[in-house]
Amino acid sequence: METLVTLTPQQIASAVGVQAQIFTIVNDESYYYPNLMRGMIVDGEKGSDIAYYTGSTTGTSRDNEKCSSYAPITWQVDRKCHKISASSFDQLCADMKSQRDDMSDDLYAHGSRELVADEWAADNGKLL
Repeated sequence: METLVTLTPQQIASAVGVQAQIFTIVNDESYYYPNLMRGMIVDGEKGSDIAYYTGSTTGTSRDNEKCSSYAPITWQVDRKCHKISASSFDQLCADMKSQRDDMSDDLYAHGSRELVADEWAADNGKLL
C-alpha cells in the first residue's frame, strides 16, 4: 500500500482501466465459467462487441457537484448481455475471499452513480 501513497490521482488514473460485462445469472451449469477473477471473458460472442470510452471511477460519492480525482479512466464495456451460471458467481466470491488483499467490502451489491450531465461527459465513445 505504500506505493499508492506516493502516486498522484492522475498517475493512478493513467494506469487503470475498467472492463465490464453484463450477465443474466441462470441455474444452468452449461453456462459455468470457472475464473471470473481473470477479467473479461473473451470467447465467442462474449467480449466481441466492445464500447470504449473514458470516464472516471464509479460510486455514489461523486456526482455533478463533486468530481472524481481519478480521471480519465479507460472503460471497455461488452455491449451484450450474456448468460452465466449462479455457481460461477459463487466461485468468484470464494476467489475474492481467498485473495491476499481483503476484498470483503466488494462482496455485496454497491450503489451506482447518477448519470453525469452531458456538459461534463466525454464525447469520445467508440467501438473497438
